[in-house]
Amino acid sequence: MTSSFENKQIQQKFQQQMDEKELLNCMRCGFCLPSCPTYIESGQQETHSPRGRIALMKAVRDGVIEPGEDVEHSLNLCLGCRACEPVCPSGVKYGRLLEDARDILQQHKKQSFPIHLMRRAVFKGLFPSQSRMRQAAGLLRFYQTSGLQTAARKTGMLKVLPSHLQLMEYALPKVPHQKKSRLNEYKAIGPTRKRVAFFSGCLMDTVFSSTNEATIHLLQLAGCDVVIPPKQTCCGALHGHSGEKKQSKQLAKRNIEAFEETDVDAIVMNAGGCGAFLSDCDHLLQDDPNLQKRSETFSKKITDISDILVELQFHHRTPLALPEQVITYQDSCHLRNGMGVISAPRVLMKAIKGVTFREMKDADRCCGSAGIYNILQPEMSMQILDHKMTEASHTTAAAIVTSNPGCQLQMVAGIKRSGHTPSMRAVHLADFLLEAVQYGKEASSSSS
Repeated sequence: MTSSFENKQIQQKFQQQMDEKELLNCMRCGFCLPSCPTYIESGQQETHSPRGRIALMKAVRDGVIEPGEDVEHSLNLCLGCRACEPVCPSGVKYGRLLEDARDILQQHKKQSFPIHLMRRAVFKGLFPSQSRMRQAAGLLRFYQTSGLQTAARKTGMLKVLPSHLQLMEYALPKVPHQKKSRLNEYKAIGPTRKRVAFFSGCLMDTVFSSTNEATIHLLQLAGCDVVIPPKQTCCGALHGHSGEKKQSKQLAKRNIEAFEETDVDAIVMNAGGCGAFLSDCDHLLQDDPNLQKRSETFSKKITDISDILVELQFHHRTPLALPEQVITYQDSCHLRNGMGVISAPRVLMKAIKGVTFREMKDADRCCGSAGIYNILQPEMSMQILDHKMTEASHTTAAAIVTSNPGCQLQMVAGIKRSGHTPSMRAVHLADFLLEAVQYGKEASSSSS
């Protein structure tokens, strides 16, 4: 519980840091309500809607209410999916307001020593350091390949964990062997049509490194020379969403410096959450005049892999085929709501011969992953996931294709939880397209 002095400090910070014009832009029309998963799943509680949360932020700023546990709970229960933004007639940038409010509350929150130590280890020690991320991935790989995982599952040792963590353990992908070195540049296969930089990420470059390799190969096939700046670092999205805005700014500056050294047409992403956060770097660093133009240039170059493949007509130039199957697509919230990428992934999937694409109802609704939300807010996350899997099962799809690692893990967990294993799988778009390339090539060879 915060003291009256601390409450006053928080109120002052809200007055200094929160964008009053943005708070007042909310007309309380309610257009956001049907798009908000937590509002729906909470039984339409106003405090768990975008409109209600904005009202709470404004009330704290104006000193009408104190920033107590109820306010913090409401803000923490928000997925940050930003589904409210595209439907808002006033164009309220809700995601920015949420991050600012969480940052203020986090900086004034009294934490136990273990929690403080854990946050410091994760946000300052682990994610910003690719070498530590590789070490962590190596430990996870050892757990999976040494027999420890098999023993833990067979003996029931995992039952000491909460049920949602048991589910997450099941959803973890098989970690590939961590390569000690990698090229910093890959040449296009065929004539060069574009020179691009690839944002390899932290989680994507370790636990999902095979997806990164697939992405690079697809870019090469599309006619791209691909540069991978060695000095790049974590995108900072988890930091920004979790009240560690200062750290996210430091990471953004490091990434701008790393990518400025490349002369490229675009910076390609394969993780919707990373892409949306980096595409908003110009806002994140708006209070730094030395970085204003540099951050704008950087943000404008952020491009999703699906957009650049469609732009280069990859699906028309490359034979794509797979065995006959029904597939569906789960939108990455930040890819759709933050970067506005909606049609490109669907165009690519529909171009695969042998595949029947079936649109899932509410495909644009969050799956409940939302970074580490499924760990911090398991009850609400599982409610949202159960709804998602009901809609997914109605498509009778053999594969749920995603564009974000968190979504992929959540879908794997959902498939397990809903009993659809092994008739259904979750797969990243880049991996799925590479499968289609390889199968299409074999089919073309056998028919010629």
